[in-house]
Amino acid sequence: MFSAENFFDLRDFAHAAIFAPDAPVWQALDALKGYMDGYNYPVLDRDLLPDGKPLPKTVVFHDGCWRSAAGLTIEYGDTNKGKLAVFADGKRLDGATVIMAGAVLVGGRFAFGRGVLVESQAMLKAPFICDDHTEIRQGAYLRGYCLAGKRCVLGHATEVKNSIFLNDAKAGHFAYLGDSILGNHCNLGAGTKFANLRFISGNIAIRHNKQFFDTGRRKLGAILGDGSQTGCNSVTSPGAILGRDCALFPNATAASGFHADRALLRSGGCPSGHPAK
Repeated sequence: MFSAENFFDLRDFAHAAIFAPDAPVWQALDALKGYMDGYNYPVLDRDLLPDGKPLPKTVVFHDGCWRSAAGLTIEYGDTNKGKLAVFADGKRLDGATVIMAGAVLVGGRFAFGRGVLVESQAMLKAPFICDDHTEIRQGAYLRGYCLAGKRCVLGHATEVKNSIFLNDAKAGHFAYLGDSILGNHCNLGAGTKFANLRFISGNIAIRHNKQFFDTGRRKLGAILGDGSQTGCNSVTSPGAILGRDCALFPNATAASGFHADRALLRSGGCPSGHPAK
């Protein structure tokens, strides 16, 4: 019931191995550290990418090599649509990734896909992995063990730690995600917050059909199945598990527990997942 296949289409997700077959979906968060610690990261050029300091100049990553953007032409088109373009002497550097001056990379374990954009004043703490055409916007704060698929948005003033974004997942504005998973094509309205720690001590348990399932985790934010979305200034309580194509309304709070596919959560949506009255 709680296996990843019930929440996500993993066929085009490069890191599908992090989800063990038949295991509860939240166990991917337990596996995240080991998966990212064992990943093969490209070597950073420390002359261009100083550790823990704002980049003095914009840097480009292309064909496995880092280079200064000096002398290059950059067109900052829609990153998610593959329209970020870098040219050298009029020739496009296909798949080039751009890290703008003023961004801060802390640590050495970073893996960027093709056509990725990291905007100025974003702070990225290692380890971090993202796939093609993902955008990390100005003021984003990525606190480590963040993994993003293709065409994702980690947005302005958004804080993320120990979380997974599947392909086309977007947290564009003023969001907080801790110990959470966003499915394919999920979208968070501005100001969405995923609470991940209860007031009382102990593991977080998921309630469903009057039963409680111990996650074994003291911290667990939200898990949103493919196509689910949240309205502006919405909040999820620790351990809120939403199925596919759910909608959390603006200014509403999703209660802890399981909410079935296509649930409409207006205010304190009930743990059964049925639409709130």
